[in-house]
Amino acid sequence: MKIPYISDSWKILFQPQQYGNYVNDHTIVKGADGNWHLYGITSHGGHSWEERYFVHGRGESLHSAFVEVGKSIDRGTLAWAPCVIRKDENYYMFYGPSPTSLAVSFDMNEWYGYNVVLQNEPPMAAHRDHFVLQVEDNKYLMYVVGVHNKKGAVSCFSSCDLLTWDFASFALTSGDAAPLKPGWGAMESPFVVKKDGLYYLFITYTDSSDETYNDTLVFCSDDPLQFGEYNGGIGGAIPITKLSAHAPEILEENGEYFITTCGWRDKPVANKGCVSIAPLAWK
Repeated sequence: MKIPYISDSWKILFQPQQYGNYVNDHTIVKGADGNWHLYGITSHGGHSWEERYFVHGRGESLHSAFVEVGKSIDRGTLAWAPCVIRKDENYYMFYGPSPTSLAVSFDMNEWYGYNVVLQNEPPMAAHRDHFVLQVEDNKYLMYVVGVHNKKGAVSCFSSCDLLTWDFASFALTSGDAAPLKPGWGAMESPFVVKKDGLYYLFITYTDSSDETYNDTLVFCSDDPLQFGEYNGGIGGAIPITKLSAHAPEILEENGEYFITTCGWRDKPVANKGCVSIAPLAWK
């Protein structure tokens, strides 16, 4: 097991100008055009009920700032926390809030709505903040935050085609001793990294207060379906570290790892209104 840590200062990766004045939960993916593409929650007012499309940014490298391209998924309804994954020649964007929505694109500019099916999930298991990990050639896992036994949890679904998903397990749950218990669950923005045969789950754990807004816990497991029950680090699932980042993406470019952070303008984020990036090292 290795411990990830932020090894240098935050730098601005992307700042919207035309379509919003901040970026919250976002996704970054490498396109067939050789560029990195960012899609993220935004608005001009900074209220969750105003977040009805994603801003689209693009850059050649994670070492330089992205430019604003336009907006995506402008359909007049709430659009939260996108996750984009490439399969063959198409890109699949999963987003919330509940129920899960899916859009498919061949060029990362035009997105077409498509039906997605979640099967056998318990009530409240599938809610928001989707993340999809490819674990085999034709096997994908989707992590999504929800509520289990009235407390925050991360659900895991499996699929072979990205269209039909079967509930697999609660990958991470909250126990009675968990320190944060807002009604919507305190777990946000799951991201899983496979490294050296182990799986690292990054999860923002917050009640939206300034004190916890940038708390991201990291759990490690040899089973991507099971990270345990979190009770504040006393018994059960014990985080291997806590990072200061909100809704981070973990990215790799030319063997280097990076971490991003973001958030509402009225919160203590690294650079107001921006997605920021920093090197991520492992020890």
